[in-house]
Amino acid sequence: MINLNIVIPVYNEGRNIQKLFEEIRAKINTPVEIIIMYDFEEDNTLPVIEAIKADYPFSVRLERNLYGRGALNAIKSGMQLSTKEAVLVIMADLSDSLEIVDTMYAKIANEGYDLVCGSRYMKGGKQHGGPFLKGLFARMAGVSLHWLTRIPTHDVSNSFKMYRKTMLDSIPVESSGGFEIGMEIVVKAYTAGYKITEIPSEWYDRTEGKSNFKLWAWLPHYLHWYWLCVKNTWFRKRK
Repeated sequence: MINLNIVIPVYNEGRNIQKLFEEIRAKINTPVEIIIMYDFEEDNTLPVIEAIKADYPFSVRLERNLYGRGALNAIKSGMQLSTKEAVLVIMADLSDSLEIVDTMYAKIANEGYDLVCGSRYMKGGKQHGGPFLKGLFARMAGVSLHWLTRIPTHDVSNSFKMYRKTMLDSIPVESSGGFEIGMEIVVKAYTAGYKITEIPSEWYDRTEGKSNFKLWAWLPHYLHWYWLCVKNTWFRKRK
């Protein structure tokens, strides 16, 4: 029985997608249905998937972005279109450590957690490569927010998270920038009292293609959710 959707936003990932499918087959034992979110019919990822998808033991759905182009809209669309008990968001650039996915799912299915965060900055986690400033800001934000608010993750900005679908459906998404959607959801889940945990993960800088992460454009959106978490936590303590 399939109880896990994996949402993968793509933008011309034709050179990476088969490698990613091989990683999923090799490292994830939990039965999954994959949802590929794309922006336009000419995306070079799509013909590659059509040619190879029958070779793999998991089902693959190709879904066009519901809300317009961009990573934020792709992730939001994929979450909405998911139908399984749990939803995992991963990138197509082979950056995430998929060997922990089975443990993440067990935390939701067997231990009652609503949100499981892959964490580069807790003990056992690692980050390999990537822009220096991006990594510095992410580490500072994650570790400091954990100590200031006791939010149960050291890596609040990481997109590599697994969510209980019923929890996702209860949280309205306001993000308008980019990948900060993952931070928004974990902050809102924490404020609402959902059960959250983290697992050490490793992140690897992409080896093919170009990242669409826009640090300076998206930084104000991350800071908004950072300060909202601090404000809400301190307000609760004073009540």
